[in-house]
Amino acid sequence: MNDSSIFPPEEYEARLQNVRRSMEENDIDACLISSPENIYYLIGLSYQGYFVPHILIVPIEGEMRLITRAMEKKTIDVQVKNARFIGHGDRDDPGKVACQTIAEMGLGSARLGIEKSTLFLTPRVFEGIVDTLPKAHWIDASGLIDKIRITQSPLELEYTRKAAVVSDAAIQAGIDAAAVGVSEKEVAAKVYNAMILAGGEHPGFIPLIRSAPTLGECHVTWSERKLRQGDPLFLELGGCVRRYHAPMGRLLFLGEAPHGSLEMEKVALEAFNDVVNAILPGATAGEVYKVWRKRLDGSGLSQFQLEHCGYITGIGFPPSWCGGSKVIGIRRDSNLVLQPGMVFHLMTWLIGSCKGDYFVSDTGVLTGDGCEVLTKTSRHMHIV
Repeated sequence: MNDSSIFPPEEYEARLQNVRRSMEENDIDACLISSPENIYYLIGLSYQGYFVPHILIVPIEGEMRLITRAMEKKTIDVQVKNARFIGHGDRDDPGKVACQTIAEMGLGSARLGIEKSTLFLTPRVFEGIVDTLPKAHWIDASGLIDKIRITQSPLELEYTRKAAVVSDAAIQAGIDAAAVGVSEKEVAAKVYNAMILAGGEHPGFIPLIRSAPTLGECHVTWSERKLRQGDPLFLELGGCVRRYHAPMGRLLFLGEAPHGSLEMEKVALEAFNDVVNAILPGATAGEVYKVWRKRLDGSGLSQFQLEHCGYITGIGFPPSWCGGSKVIGIRRDSNLVLQPGMVFHLMTWLIGSCKGDYFVSDTGVLTGDGCEVLTKTSRHMHIV
């Protein structure tokens, strides 16, 4: 492979055949794919251009076609070897270009799948396509490719393991940088420096770095605030290699551990280990959640309700490292059957438990023998 070839041709061909088998099972003649993660999965396009519509037409047989801005031709010529590029001007309607292409492919009255749940296909483009092809029969193909790529191949897992090394380097840099008088943004600078130098690329989701005032605000990140004695410092990030992510998180304390945090550390680590031991081939995500919940309930935290204790992660483009527009979580009611090759961001979040604060998260992969935790930084309390 040259540097622009992320996987060998046979890997892409196997993926395409798996997608086409699923299309055949759902009686779909062609799919219009707009999710960056799914486009990347099929043709390997990795760049910053996904802020405008991309439509990958995947017919049940024959050549795939990728429709997006004409100015991206050079990048796509370099990166994409298994789809024909159809560029349009910035004043052109990408939906109309897609319709013209579909008609030229003889699919104007076919059964067409389209991803309704992706963030990257706007209602205007979607409605324009549907209105322009009144004879087509439309099928919601949301999740069709996601279900296939929910398990990673050995070649994909090589990148995930490398991403875990990046995550450990970045989280350790954050731990080392944290000190009284240091600002959150200075910690962020050290994290980014370590992430890049360790071989990482821009992640699908920015590192989350926050201290006392914003500790409980889930998706808020750093400010210019300087750390103080007794502060907690929340670090959560995902190293990224070839768009594969390995998220992890730690909660630090400056100077001393607040009341209750040592007790919550014990609960968090026991619950985390219970989850790791419960993740086995054939188990369901709901069964794993119940094991985790049992540990919390037995520790007097039955009133502290949380949505999940982890979720599937993998390919990610901004604004996500969880593989697309939907979070596939380890939840109470999930009947997802766990299979080797699934990669999870596992976590125990006890921030705001009323008994003390603690948080830990890591990336784990399900192998034939059980769950292997890939990120290695100590999960025990870090007091800096």
